Amino acid sequence: MTAAELPVPGGGTGAATATPSLARRTAAVFARNKLALAGTVVLVGLLALCFLGPLFHPTDQVHTDLARANLAPGTGGHLLGTTDLGYDMLGRLMYGGRTSLEVGLAAGLLATLFGTVYGAVAGYFGGWLDAAMMRITDAALAIPALFLLVVVAAIVTPSKPVLILIIASVAWLSPARLIRGEALALRSRDYVHAMRLMGGGGGRAVFRHIVPNALGTVVVNATFQIADAILYVAYLSFLGLSIPPPAADWGSMLSAGITYTQVGHWWLIFPPGIAIVLVVAAFNFIGDGLRDAFDVRLRKD
Repeated sequence: MTAAELPVPGGGTGAATATPSLARRTAAVFARNKLALAGTVVLVGLLALCFLGPLFHPTDQVHTDLARANLAPGTGGHLLGTTDLGYDMLGRLMYGGRTSLEVGLAAGLLATLFGTVYGAVAGYFGGWLDAAMMRITDAALAIPALFLLVVVAAIVTPSKPVLILIIASVAWLSPARLIRGEALALRSRDYVHAMRLMGGGGGRAVFRHIVPNALGTVVVNATFQIADAILYVAYLSFLGLSIPPPAADWGSMLSAGITYTQVGHWWLIFPPGIAIVLVVAAFNFIGDGLRDAFDVRLRKD
């Protein structure tokens, strides 16, 4: 009889009951966090608006119509008005949000993936390899991330894939340091020593033991990385270093509308600004909820 088949109190086997019970308790802890639930609702709503909204509210976001420029909300059938080039503001908000969310999600996940592997390798192997890898990380962290982003974005022509790589190239540093700390603690566990005694190599230790057992930390950090990546997209776009027109994102919409605030065209600023605040706050609230849910102390009976 294997360990997974051993009977547990209440009937059944350990493998059959422990996992569902753990999943239920994790979900229960997350559900008790009202801000996390609110963030989830807001995020789902914004994703639906940006990716499904254009199906129900199709607009022309390529050809300008100066005769309909700067219409106030509700005028001429435009719920949120029009931009300075005559684009429907609601449609622009949807398409711009699609770009911001796609780049932010992809860059945040890519940075988390690379930073996780980098930190796990450094923490597990230790010694001179850890010292060398962490000095590289420390040197990169000493340079302001926004400065690096602006320099790189000014050198290359931004596009979605390029923007994702640019943001991920500076965003992986924080998860690398975080997971390295987790790896330093996990490498001394009994199951890692047992794997070594059975002839397992470093690659198996990192990808089968270190990373899976740090998954809670990885998932929580990923939500914060995505939020930061969306802000980086807005920063670059506001500085004019984003995807060229007619493509748009929320940052470029803010940049284009800022010159019209003095004449009272508030609808060019508030929708993208509120959208950025909502999506970043939603990811941060979800991250806080996941952190509580993965906290072992909160999952104890």
